[in-house]
Amino acid sequence: MIFTAAETAYLQGQQLGRLATVQPDGTLQVSPVGFQVNEDEGTIDVRGFGMAKSRKFRNVEDNGQVAFVVDDVPSLDPYQVRCLEVRGTAEAVQGVSNETTRGDGAVIRIRPKRIISFGINDEFDITKLTAHNRDV
Repeated sequence: MIFTAAETAYLQGQQLGRLATVQPDGTLQVSPVGFQVNEDEGTIDVRGFGMAKSRKFRNVEDNGQVAFVVDDVPSLDPYQVRCLEVRGTAEAVQGVSNETTRGDGAVIRIRPKRIISFGINDEFDITKLTAHNRDV
């Protein structure tokens, strides 16, 4: 399994993430996106309406380099923050027909190369917050 059990549970409990892709001119594009953990593939599948026609989908077709972040603040008192960042490659996949696509059958399938998380894998204490970094 690419993600720890705690990371998988965290991702499954979230609705939105942010996907960064590289545009043809080299600038970055960041988009809020819906997603689902695809445990069978060991990927994160980004989905949405009109995905195949989107700039982010074309960016992935052209370059394939992505970064993806999910974060939240589950409590203000005591202050808590959680974050999971995935760096890796992605493929623009068409013809996926299941409930995860919610649209035109296209998904961006992210294959993690590096995972960085904090506030997820251990009991939270803001004074002892430790990033868990690993290559996969």
